[in-house]
Amino acid sequence: MTKKERYEQFVAYFSEHQPAPKTELDYTNPYELLVAVILSAQCTDKRVNIVTKDLFKRFPEAESLAEADVAEVFEYIRSISYPNNKAKHLVGMAKILLNEFNNVVPSDVDDLQSMPGVGRKTANVIASVIYNKPTMAVDTHVFRVANRLGLTNNAKNPLESEKELVKHFSKDVIPLAHHWLILHGRYVCMARKPKCDECAITKICKSFPLN
Repeated sequence: MTKKERYEQFVAYFSEHQPAPKTELDYTNPYELLVAVILSAQCTDKRVNIVTKDLFKRFPEAESLAEADVAEVFEYIRSISYPNNKAKHLVGMAKILLNEFNNVVPSDVDDLQSMPGVGRKTANVIASVIYNKPTMAVDTHVFRVANRLGLTNNAKNPLESEKELVKHFSKDVIPLAHHWLILHGRYVCMARKPKCDECAITKICKSFPLN
């Protein structure tokens, strides 16, 4: 199977069976998604959703978060991974969002990365989910699944994986493919015990069987 055929069949399957994938992070506006994605680094979406429920009640917009005491923010997110750093990042992000971007979450990846706690992956998520830009956020799930399937040629790092995926997926598909890869990695092609017996795309998987 050629790489082109693998990509085509991947898109065909998920377009039919999961035509409208979306992030599992709970949010109602760009500010909330930005906060949630910052918190999600090395943490599960499930845990983030538990934490943000009360966090957003206390800090419903950037203005209140920018004026917050870091110690108070910490108390709301203490069950999240790296709460000390993330509390500082959230307050710093809110200040920059207000002072430099007029309280409008930017769509440009470089602008997004100018804010504390926003790396390339986070910036790509915001640009893709909020603005439907053809950016590919590569987390551990995307990196693993893309390599296993053969969508990437044993990419050595997330940036290599991102560049290859963006090259081969059409621009209109990239925002969808990001979610397809994450969800497939989260629920089927898991790191330690992939559910190959439940996977519907083993015929295009370069690594099958994994068990």
